[in-house]
Amino acid sequence: MRKISMRTVVMAAAVAVGSMSMVACTTTKPETSSAPRMDSTTINTRANAALERLYQTAPGSREMIANAKGVLIFPSVVGGAFVVGVEHGRGVLREHGRNTAFYSTTGASIGWQIGGQSKAVVYVFNTQEALNKFKNSNGWQAGADAQVTVGKVGANGSIDTTTAQEPVVSYVLTNVGLEAGVSLNGSKITKVTE
Repeated sequence: MRKISMRTVVMAAAVAVGSMSMVACTTTKPETSSAPRMDSTTINTRANAALERLYQTAPGSREMIANAKGVLIFPSVVGGAFVVGVEHGRGVLREHGRNTAFYSTTGASIGWQIGGQSKAVVYVFNTQEALNKFKNSNGWQAGADAQVTVGKVGANGSIDTTTAQEPVVSYVLTNVGLEAGVSLNGSKITKVTE
C-alpha cells in the first residue's frame, strides 16, 4: 500500500478549497457571466465590456488604445488560492480594432493567500517591435520575454502618459475598478489554435 504524505494531503486540500472559493467571484455582469462557453463571440463581447470599463475608469485610455499597435484583452481571468494560487483566462488580440488571434493565460503563485477572484487584464503593445515579438513567440511570458510596465493613473484620474509610452503596458480591472501596482510577471500567454 502506498503511503500518502502530509504535503500531498495539504496540496489537495488547497486545490479543493481554492476551487470552491472561486464559485461566487466575478468581474463580469450577471447576463454575461452565465454564457455557456467561452467561444469567440463570447470572448469578443466580454472584451468589449472590459475595454468600456477601462475607458470609464481611466480617462485617456480610449485614445491610448486607439493609438496602440495591438491590444490583448483577457476579459475574465479567474483565480483561486489556498497557499498556492492558480489563475487562467482566455482573451483576444486586436490590431487596429480587428480581432487577429485568440490566446490563453495562466499564472501561479505561492505564499500566504486564500480565496478567489476574477479580473480583466489588458496588455497594450505601443510599439510594433514589442507586438511582433509577442506574436512570433511560442508561449510568451510577462517579465521574461518582455518587460511589462504596470499602467498607472495620475493624480487627476487620467492615464499616466509616462508609463503609457512604454513598449508593453498592462492594466488590471477588478470589481472596484483599476487595480494599482499589480505585477503580471510570470503570467504565461499562449496562442489558442482551434
